[in-house]
Amino acid sequence: MEISKLLMIVISAIFVNNFVLSRFLGICPYLGVSNKWDSAMGMGIAVTFVMTLASFITWIIQKYLLEPYNLTMILQTIVFILTIATLVQFVEMVLKKTAPDLYRSLGIYLPLITTNCAILGVTLLNINNNYNLLESIVFGFSAGIGFTLALLMMASIRERLEGANIPKPFQGFAIALIVASLMALAFTGFSGLIAE
Repeated sequence: MEISKLLMIVISAIFVNNFVLSRFLGICPYLGVSNKWDSAMGMGIAVTFVMTLASFITWIIQKYLLEPYNLTMILQTIVFILTIATLVQFVEMVLKKTAPDLYRSLGIYLPLITTNCAILGVTLLNINNNYNLLESIVFGFSAGIGFTLALLMMASIRERLEGANIPKPFQGFAIALIVASLMALAFTGFSGLIAE
C-alpha cells in the first residue's frame, strides 16, 4: 500500500499537478532560464536538490519544533523561507566552486530560487497534505523532476524556434508565452490519471 501511494505522489507531482504547468508556480525561472538546454538542466538540478532537501528539513522543523510549541501559525512561513534561503546559499556556493560556467549562465535566477514560490509551495503542501517524512521527500524530489521536465521541454522548443520563421509580433517573449500556454494545455490531459 505504501509503495502505491508513493507512486501516486510521484506521478501526480511530475505530470498531473506539475508545479509549472498545472499549478503555475515557479514561472519566473521557467521563462527566464529556458533559453538554452544546458542552463535549464542546471537550474532544474539545483531546484530539485533544494526542493528535496527543503522538504526534508522543513518537515522536521514543523513536526519537532513548530507543532509541539504551537508556533505554526506565527512562524511557519518565516522559518520555511529562511530554511530555503540557507539551502539556496549553499547551492550557490557549491556551483560557484564546482561549475563556474553554469553559475554564470544561471545569473540572477540562481539567487531567485530563494523566492521561488514553487519551493515554498512544496514545503507547505507537504504539511497541508499530512505527508509523513518519506512522502514529503518523495513529493519534493518528484516536484523537482516535474519542474526540470517542464524547463527542459521549454528549452528544447525555444532552441528549435530560434531558426524558425516566426512573424515579427510573435518573436521573443511572445512565442515563449504561447508555447508555455500550449504546454500547460497539453499537461491537462494528465488530469484524469489520478483523482485527488
